[in-house]
Amino acid sequence: MIPHVLKVVKEGKNRKPFRMPKHCPECGSTIHHVEGEVAYRCVNAACPAKRKESILHFASRHAMNIDGLGDKIVDQLVDKGLVKDVADLYALKEDEVAGLERMGEKSAQNLLEEIEASKKNSLARLIYALGIQFVGERTAQLLAEHFSSLEELAAAKEEELEEVPEVGPKVAASIVEFFSEPANRQLIKKLRKAGCFDGGKACREEPETRRQEFCVYGEPGESQPRRGRRARYTKRRESFGVVSKKTDYVVVGTDPGSKYDKAKELGVTILSESEFEKLLALK
Repeated sequence: MIPHVLKVVKEGKNRKPFRMPKHCPECGSTIHHVEGEVAYRCVNAACPAKRKESILHFASRHAMNIDGLGDKIVDQLVDKGLVKDVADLYALKEDEVAGLERMGEKSAQNLLEEIEASKKNSLARLIYALGIQFVGERTAQLLAEHFSSLEELAAAKEEELEEVPEVGPKVAASIVEFFSEPANRQLIKKLRKAGCFDGGKACREEPETRRQEFCVYGEPGESQPRRGRRARYTKRRESFGVVSKKTDYVVVGTDPGSKYDKAKELGVTILSESEFEKLLALK
């Protein structure tokens, strides 16, 4: 039999109870904690402890898609102090990049062209690239369709965020948490100054994802069953439930409710069922 080994450890004389720090030991930002969860997080996107990973995510194919900005280049940019957050990528000079290991003049030009081209990416890509917890590509697209700018998203309250399809309390709380961090709000200002989006908006929408958005409220007319009518509407819509500045048309039946008032307030075009049918006929 294998004998049991007992190890006796004497308690230290100067023991003190552990207290979770209120500020990140790396960057000094406030530590965030969601009640009921074990984890405590620093949500500063530019925190030195996660700087390299944040930059690599920002440059990844489904985010800002900066080809050529891989691990080894990011390591050098960060280690040499050339890049402290993702916004610093847009301030890089050709001679700085060309001076990196395995980078010549031509390679430096190519990388800087990729960085410059990324300024024209969609708002959805930019939101995803920020690395907000629980915000993947799909959620980023839905947020970009609902909010007209990054500043508008940053200012949204949890209840406003929960109006976005597929955004529940957990995701909404994470978004509010991210933008409540002063360092992240400063990062947004730097990105705007760098030209990543004009007046708070990304420079262009991705044409393959932009469709006309219809919101449908109230009961349909008696001429067609609700299921069949809604199935037809679905061919031309993004969602039934949310009216925003990006909504193209609101289709109303009987008793459309408060969303009809919101559409009027936002100046969204309101269509009756017959008007909507005529519009479909023209498409």
